[in-house]
Amino acid sequence: MYHPTSRVLTVLELLQSRPSITGPELAARLEMDVRTVRRYITHLQDVGIPVEANIGRHGGYRLRPGFKLPPLLFTEEEATAIILGLLGTSWLEIGQPAAAVEGALAKVMRVLPFRARERLNAISSHMFFFSPQNETRPDISLLLSLSEAIGQQQRIALDYRSHYDQVTHRKVEPYAIIGWEGHWYLVGYCCLRQDHRTFRLDRIQHVKLLEEPFEKDETFDCQAYVMEKHARAPEGDYIEVEFQVPLYTVQQKIPAYYGKFSATPNGILYQGHAYNLDQTARYLISLNLPFVIHQPQGLRDALIRLAEEMRQTALTQPAPEENVKQEAVETHKAQ
Repeated sequence: MYHPTSRVLTVLELLQSRPSITGPELAARLEMDVRTVRRYITHLQDVGIPVEANIGRHGGYRLRPGFKLPPLLFTEEEATAIILGLLGTSWLEIGQPAAAVEGALAKVMRVLPFRARERLNAISSHMFFFSPQNETRPDISLLLSLSEAIGQQQRIALDYRSHYDQVTHRKVEPYAIIGWEGHWYLVGYCCLRQDHRTFRLDRIQHVKLLEEPFEKDETFDCQAYVMEKHARAPEGDYIEVEFQVPLYTVQQKIPAYYGKFSATPNGILYQGHAYNLDQTARYLISLNLPFVIHQPQGLRDALIRLAEEMRQTALTQPAPEENVKQEAVETHKAQ
């Protein structure tokens, strides 16, 4: 139920200013009916304020004697959101020391009502995260510098290392920082390319804030841009592979942004692009799913080469022990 914050705080101030006050008195002071006063009292009790009601001719409301108002007040839902956010920060390992996270958790717990504190203790004590595989950890100083530039709408200069290890100097109008499937990206307008671009944070070098303000295009949707850009992946060889399993099985193995998936009579057809066909062949084998390559022929050839490598590896016999010892002696003499 909606409770105007200013009215609820006024009720709390009136309760703090006197030993006791009746419902009709509160209603008169706040120009509301007694039923609304009861709702506000209930709301204060829900967030842990010990408001006591004395029934009788001279009854009224009062704060429990000795109660001191904490510096912050959270509902149980708000406190849960904060706790989960801090736990998630610890899981993502984005630069904050564990001691900082633990300290923040302790401070939040300290200002919570007893009931909420007990329930959230149970959550934080029995909730565990496994770090996602291949998750890149952004440098905290880089995050702060980029966030400052985004907030102040200032251009930045940076050196960026591409997928092919080529470093270029860029001037960028930074819009947002977005985490997507194991990587963190800066989204913005690249003055060099004169178009919107994404920059992986782990490839950004030597960031410098410039005294050059810019006006952000408020109609530009950064999240939609990242999703679209990484979904189409136009670079590399076009490939089509049909997996002979249900869609949910494929979804458990392959991220959605890798390409397009569509149903066929025999399973799921994947359409996408690949930078390296040899690596793609190894990736397909690692999925442990039955599949048929539709195209290109180069991917079939890569799979044949991989199969031959595995066959040769399987046929290779270990060297006799005497030969191994002799090679070790000769190596020692040569040194």
